Amino acid sequence: MKKILIHARYDDYKKIIPLLENFYHVDVEEKDFIQIKIFVPDAEINNALEILREPLDFRYKETLIEVSTPDFVISSTLSRAEKNVRTTEKTPVEKLLDTAKDYIKLDYWNISLTAIAGLIALTGLFLNNVAIIIGAMLLSPILGPIHSFAIYSAVGKTTEAIRSIGVLSILLLSVFVVSVIGTYLLSFLVAFCPEPILSIELTQEIISRTVSSPVYILMAVLLGIASIIALSRGTAEFIAGVAIAAALLPPTVVAGISFVIIPTEFMGPVFLVLDNVLGLIAGALIATLILGITPRNGTDIKTAKKFIQRTALLIAVLIALLTASYIF
Repeated sequence: MKKILIHARYDDYKKIIPLLENFYHVDVEEKDFIQIKIFVPDAEINNALEILREPLDFRYKETLIEVSTPDFVISSTLSRAEKNVRTTEKTPVEKLLDTAKDYIKLDYWNISLTAIAGLIALTGLFLNNVAIIIGAMLLSPILGPIHSFAIYSAVGKTTEAIRSIGVLSILLLSVFVVSVIGTYLLSFLVAFCPEPILSIELTQEIISRTVSSPVYILMAVLLGIASIIALSRGTAEFIAGVAIAAALLPPTVVAGISFVIIPTEFMGPVFLVLDNVLGLIAGALIATLILGITPRNGTDIKTAKKFIQRTALLIAVLIALLTASYIF
């Protein structure tokens, strides 16, 4: 059950009265506005917000809508209403935007955490230790910018969507840089340490990520769809984050290793990272369409549609070029 609290000016209240007939509500008159408390089943929150926000003029500071979840509500009327709801529950757009807003600006803690995760993955790759690599994935916050890009694209906020891609690029660059530096330092230390104590070997975990294939794109698309659906349904972020990190973190680290040790194989992991990035973004956008995530404003709907169409065209062209490079 959700509680919607509306502060409406008296002029707006007159327009909203006919819309309240289908809702259980309590109205309280204040000095400059009417306070309306409305209780709706979780599955109806999106429809209710779309209906109720239309007559409100948000240019005035008195006008606001607040949505919250009460600990419990005792009401036979509301209990019957909740039982009668058959629609699928959807996460409100506003809540999705709230989870995405932290990834449109640079956060030095996230950059630091990503760099540390890269160093841990570097250690795991050289030791051929899958457990350490998975531990690095758990630390990596790479999921955030992809989730943010998909949500902002779906609601027509193109500037924020582009910023999300910028943040993702910086996070991946930080992983690459620390991997290059870490590999250089290890190479330098190996020259002064006996081999049993310290050695650098191209393990199976490294070699397996020096080649790419169109299959990885399909895998990334499925991961992108699954991760966004999981997040929108309230699944813990770190669970979906592991799936994203699995596709991006180790290949980026291997790109740094290859740059230092086997430069002739450098483009292999780079192509693998590009495959996964394009696939994840494509999958995330597909997930927003499956979930029906759209703006509430008519103008934003047109903007979102154009932006997604152009993004889809660009991704399709880039995937075609990458696929062609494997064939020829």
